Amino acid sequence: MEFALSEEQELFQKSVREFAEKEVRPLAQETDATGQFPWSVIRRMGEMGLMGLPIPEAYGGAGADYLSYALAVEELSRACGSTGITLAAHTSLGCMPLVYFGTEEQKRRYLPALARGEKLAAFGLTEPGAGSDASAIQTTATLKGDEWVINGQKVFITSGSIADVITIAARTDPSAGNKGISNIIVEKGAPGFRAGRDEDKMGLRGSVTSQLFFEDCRVPKENLLGRPGEGLRQFLITLDGGRISIGAMAVGLAQAALESATRYASQRVQFGQPIARFQAIQWMIADMATEIEAARLLVYRAAWLKDRGVRYTREAAMAKLFASETAERAAFKALQIHGGYGYTRDYDVERIYRDQRLCTIGEGTSEILRWVIARQVLQL
Repeated sequence: MEFALSEEQELFQKSVREFAEKEVRPLAQETDATGQFPWSVIRRMGEMGLMGLPIPEAYGGAGADYLSYALAVEELSRACGSTGITLAAHTSLGCMPLVYFGTEEQKRRYLPALARGEKLAAFGLTEPGAGSDASAIQTTATLKGDEWVINGQKVFITSGSIADVITIAARTDPSAGNKGISNIIVEKGAPGFRAGRDEDKMGLRGSVTSQLFFEDCRVPKENLLGRPGEGLRQFLITLDGGRISIGAMAVGLAQAALESATRYASQRVQFGQPIARFQAIQWMIADMATEIEAARLLVYRAAWLKDRGVRYTREAAMAKLFASETAERAAFKALQIHGGYGYTRDYDVERIYRDQRLCTIGEGTSEILRWVIARQVLQL
């Protein structure tokens, strides 16, 4: 059993960490305070090949393994959660459905520009009445001649209003239940498609989260992803991979919380000595470090299984569940160690505390993931 990263992976991890420290972290507080999308960072990431890591080289990507992609999300999230989730949503949700299910023409049309970071991708699944129960979507797509006519609404779509390519789930056969759902590619500027408001969020404020509206939106029939009725299976497969990236994001945020807490505890003096010398603080640090290492191993193992073509639904759910809840506990403890200072925006831990909260909600709530894991274990 081998737990070490390969030499290539270690070098890649080091290069992403250096980039994150030099170019991402200095902008993190400003990005959060202003809520401005970090376009300059994203463009630079595109130049480095980070925006197309697991996309095959034949379509302009780096052809990297999924573990390397998880390493990148972790390191970027350690510096800035908004940057980490932007990469995760663009890649796992936006690009990978095209890689998995797209035709050769679709791949060649969309993936090269997405891999270079010249364009952003998104996935439109969630609706006002369809969150955890994704099969309850009401958006419809009707084939009329050579076009799909789409009507409906999506909410909480990461990068929705700024994405150039969005794959949306819609009912193409309302009478067929779950087998009547299909995924269709919609480009920015399509007739009848418009973005609504961007949400004013608690955290990850540099990441754009949007409402999308489709009012007799027309797209070519060739924009269907795969075959009609395959949508449910497609987005369940997509979400499995996405959960690994959110797990990696959670690990990065948790690591940032731990580093902030240990740094502060070593410097803060009370009762004549650094608070790091007090057992209460030491135990919190020990718990944080232990849980983060366990979460990291779960995420890496899920990515490793995916790279080997082994089914990883249960492992991805476990990784995302444990890592996201670890991040929540780590952020809580880190803020507690900072005391009153942690409640101010002068310290990164306040931002980390808000940013990590999304991890137990997005791409499967903790409750849904426990249901997924239980069904796998019980073979239901």
